[in-house]
Formats: sequence, C-alpha cells, structure tokens
Amino acid sequence: MFKLKGANFEAQNLSPATGHIFPGNIHVTEYFQHASEDNTAKHSIRAAEYVRMSTEHQRYSTENQADAIRNYASHRGIQIVRTYADAGKSGLKIDGRDALKALISDVEGGRADYSTIIVYDVSRWGRFQDADESAYYEYLCKRAGITVQYCAEQFENDGSPVSTIVKGVKRAMAGEYSRELSAKVFSGQKRLIELGYRQGGPAGFGLRRQLIDQTGSIKGQLTAGEHKSIQTDRVVLIPGPQEEVAKVRWIFKSFVMDGLSEAQIADDLNAANVLTDRGRSWTRGTVHQILINEKYVGNNVWNRTSFKLKMLHVCNAPEQWIRADGAFEPVVDKQLFDGAQAIIGERSYRMPDNEMLAALQSLLEQQGSLSGIIIDEAAGLPSSSNYRSRFGSLIRAYELVGYTPERDYQYVEINRALRRMSPDAIDAAIAGIKQAGGSTEHLPSGLLTINDEFTISVILARCAQMENGEFRWHIHLDTGLQPDISVAVRMDASNRNALDYYLLPRLDMTVPKLRLAQANGVSLDCYRFDSLDYLFQLASRTDLLRAA
Repeated sequence: MFKLKGANFEAQNLSPATGHIFPGNIHVTEYFQHASEDNTAKHSIRAAEYVRMSTEHQRYSTENQADAIRNYASHRGIQIVRTYADAGKSGLKIDGRDALKALISDVEGGRADYSTIIVYDVSRWGRFQDADESAYYEYLCKRAGITVQYCAEQFENDGSPVSTIVKGVKRAMAGEYSRELSAKVFSGQKRLIELGYRQGGPAGFGLRRQLIDQTGSIKGQLTAGEHKSIQTDRVVLIPGPQEEVAKVRWIFKSFVMDGLSEAQIADDLNAANVLTDRGRSWTRGTVHQILINEKYVGNNVWNRTSFKLKMLHVCNAPEQWIRADGAFEPVVDKQLFDGAQAIIGERSYRMPDNEMLAALQSLLEQQGSLSGIIIDEAAGLPSSSNYRSRFGSLIRAYELVGYTPERDYQYVEINRALRRMSPDAIDAAIAGIKQAGGSTEHLPSGLLTINDEFTISVILARCAQMENGEFRWHIHLDTGLQPDISVAVRMDASNRNALDYYLLPRLDMTVPKLRLAQANGVSLDCYRFDSLDYLFQLASRTDLLRAA
C-alpha cells in the first residue's frame, strides 16, 4: 500500500489514467481533459508530471506512478498539463533520460507552461551517485520559479530545514540502493561464472551456446541472436560442428607448430572459403582473438572489463578477473594453447617500450586513428592485449604517442543522406498504395493517412556495424505523432538501399526505441517483410458488391 498524503491507495488497484499513453522515452502530452468544465475551472495550479520506470525496479511502472500523481493532484486542485516519461531508463545518470533532459530544457528555456512538477518519489527523480547532482537539477527548476513535489514521500518539499534534511537523506539512500544492487548483481554473476555458466556474449567460431535448466537438464542450443527467456535457465559452452572444431585446432597447430602468422592463417582460411561465425572473411585480428581466448581450453573467464554504475569502462587487472578453469569441454589441447600464448607474449617482450611506442606511432601516422582492432590487424605489431599489459591500458598507450580517441562522426553524414532519401521512400509508399487502389493524404506532420482509416509513419533505420562485425539498427518511433503503423525501413550495410521492412503497430509497441540485430526472434521478426506488398494489401479497396 502506498501512503500518499491525505489518502491511501492500494498498489494493485492503481490503473493508468484513461486515454493516457506512455510511449517511454519522451512524450509531452496535450492538456489533460477533465470530465467537466466545472472540474477544470477549479484546478488553478498547472503542473507537469515526470515518471520513470527503471530497469532494476519494475514495480514502479509509469502508469502506476501517473495514477498516483493524478490522485495527488486531484486532491490538491492541481491540473496536469504535461507529461514527461522515461521508460526503462536507469536513474544513475541523466544521459539517456531524454524526457528529463527535455523537462530541464523547457524549464531553463522559459517554455514551461506550468508552475510545479510532480514526481512519484525522490528515487524516480534519480538515483544519482552524487546527491548534489540530484539537488542541482531540482535547483534549476526552483531558480526558474517552478517547484518540485514528491507525491509519495512523507514530507512536504517546502524548503523547510526538516524537508531539506529528509530529502538529502532520501537522495543518499536512492544512490546507496543502486550501489548495493550493483554489488549484489556482481556477486551473483561471479557465483554463476565460478559454477561454469556463461554470462552473455556470442559463443565464437567452433563453439555453441547450450541452454540448460536449473536441474542441469539440456533444453537445446541457442542460435545467434537468441537469449534465454526463463530466469532460472543457464547457458554453457559446448563444442560446435566437427568441421569448425577441426578448423580451430588447425589454427592453433599452424600458429604454434608450423610457424604461420595470423595473417597467413587468415589468407589460407579465406582461400578455402571458410567464413567466421559472423559469416565474414577472416582477418589477422579475428584469428588473433581465437588464439588468445581461454574459452577454447574450457576456461570460463569474466570481468576483464567493467562498467559499474554506468560510470566508466575499466580494463581490469588479471587478478580481478573471475574465472572457472575447466568449466567447459575443451576444443584445443592446453599445451598447444599455452604455446600460442608464449609466442604472442614473446613478440612484445622482445621489443622494448620505446620500440613498441614507435611502432604504434608509425601505425597512427599510417591510419590516422587507433583502436584495438586496428592494432590487431596490423602485421608485425604487438597485439592490443600486449599494449594493455605493458602500459596498463590502451588509453595510456594512446596518450604516450599523442593520440586522443575521438568519436566517429561518420554517422552524421549517413544520417544526412538518409534524410535526403526519406521523401523518396514516402513517395514510393504513396505510389504503391495508390496502385493498390487506396488513397493517401500527406499530413504536414509527416504522417500519411490511408483511406481516412489509419495513419502510417515511414522511418529509415541506419545500419551500423559494431566492432565485432555485427550489424545493428536503432529505430526511433514517432511516439509524439502516434501513427497507427510505423513502417521501419532497415537499410543495408551501405545505407543506400532498403534491406527489409518492419511494420510495427502502435498497440504492440510499448517502447519508443527498438534496437534490432540481424535476427531478433519471433517476437519482432513476425513484423518483418521483404517488401511493402503487405502494407499495400492493407490499403487496397474491394468493391462490396463483388465481395458479396
């Protein structure tokens, strides 16, 4: 039961406000329509509501928060005129919380048409690790003459000494909750690693992921892109097809016993038309990654890097790694694997620090930038892992050669090209609908109204290649316009042509953004089509007499 000032509301009886939709990332609603003009007249205070559903605490749904906020507002004569909603967003940082950013922007920019902001409780405002950051965002509102109210807290946020002290404690407690949760999650993951269970990531060439239940019974193999759906299920690694296992053993034997380099091995594999587990050609770097990965001798290693509390990505020292040796069935002999590590280690230890840095400087001059993949792909250069072990981290090695990594802004030019292509995609959809006998109206908002019955929005989704070679598509739904169907056009690797289409109905889309891989499981791929013929069929008209 929530104890809200002046009233009690059973949590299980809280229901979404009628007609209110929470798309997730950011949606600013129109004025809340009340049942009667008399009821509207008595609400003299205009307010915005901010709701957030965190990934680690699903009990606080945005709908339940909004219901509690509106009951609170109703008892106090407050009219809710705006909604800012962050769904599935952690409260650790403001990054990624577009709704909160928009709220602060509206407040600072003088666009806020309300005098107060109502939040469910202090933790929904944020679980910032620095309590002063939480106070800072509230102060920005206060400085603009807009108050912040917490409807489920047992104190009035009136600036009194008592409320200030209690609020400070609450902010510290909210941050501490995340720290404790992080420690518990880490402890649980560590235990699972030590028991020999895999914690995420692809299996790799020559290996497969096998799903088992809590009793250890085999449930089947997971294909690329598939994930376990039951919390108590576990994943282990097993040897893959015999032909892949044989190739992995050949890679180690060729490197250790025949003296071939990673580049030579890659050339031989490509000449034999052997593809990686990603379906791509082999490179020096992909061969190198197999040679240094302990999973091929059955070791389960985790925590090489960490990103705790969404602060900084850190490369951890080997003594911090969590490992379970012999957890899986080995693919290669331990002695052969150790021989490969000795050869790789000797390559760098033969080279003094100044020569390693000189080689890195020369590579930088040739390539214009540096990354772990660029280093691993360079022939005659120590591996990126050797630079990490020698200088503490790749970033430190970059600093020593005067290189500051910059974000790749190539995506900006791609996005501009896609914006130029968008009108053509819309025109193609209109032409197909008209050819099918349907009618269209292109609204100023960008939506298409089909047969005066439903609306669609056409979205071009940029194809981005990850460092591991996989492709990803980020689809931002037009939640502000709320089309009945979002037509997401996935672009191919060149971002010049359509790869396929996703017809996403609004009723089934509960989040504002989708992150698609090459395969996404039946829950999403049931909306995938190779062409827009199905959409054109939806828009086609049939003569009723003929149908009768």
